[in-house]
Amino acid sequence: MKLFSHQLITGLSFGSTAAIISTLGIIVGLDTATSSRIVVVTGIVMMAVGDGMADAMGIHIAEESEAKHTQKEIWLSTLFSFLSVFIFSLSFLIPVLLLSPTGAVWVSVLWGLGLLSLLSFYLAKKQNKKPSKIILEHNLVAILVVGITYYLGILIKNF
Repeated sequence: MKLFSHQLITGLSFGSTAAIISTLGIIVGLDTATSSRIVVVTGIVMMAVGDGMADAMGIHIAEESEAKHTQKEIWLSTLFSFLSVFIFSLSFLIPVLLLSPTGAVWVSVLWGLGLLSLLSFYLAKKQNKKPSKIILEHNLVAILVVGITYYLGILIKNF
């Protein structure tokens, strides 16, 4: 596991965090603005691909700018980042496709906060830091995004 562990951790932590927070914003904002399941599903899928590629390229360029990784290591970070965004984003399709719109939003928010809490707990333990502080910090950012996208959805719906 030591071999390429930096690339796996970098790609997974960046990609999953980006996917969780971005997808929650997409779900809440689009559902609030449109109340359309197909719009929300389309938003999630397009975000999984578009944001996944954008985030992967961001990691790619960031790793290149450090000038301390091989091309293979850089491309592994890129791949792990894309796969993380893609898989974590698409995981939100399950509640959106199976539940009522209101239920799907609530379950998605709980799913996202739960995933973010697990990732935060892992990172805190890895860095010998207090998990509760890191979990709270990361979840507050996600809740802020949910709140902002909810009110933006209302503004757009009323516009």
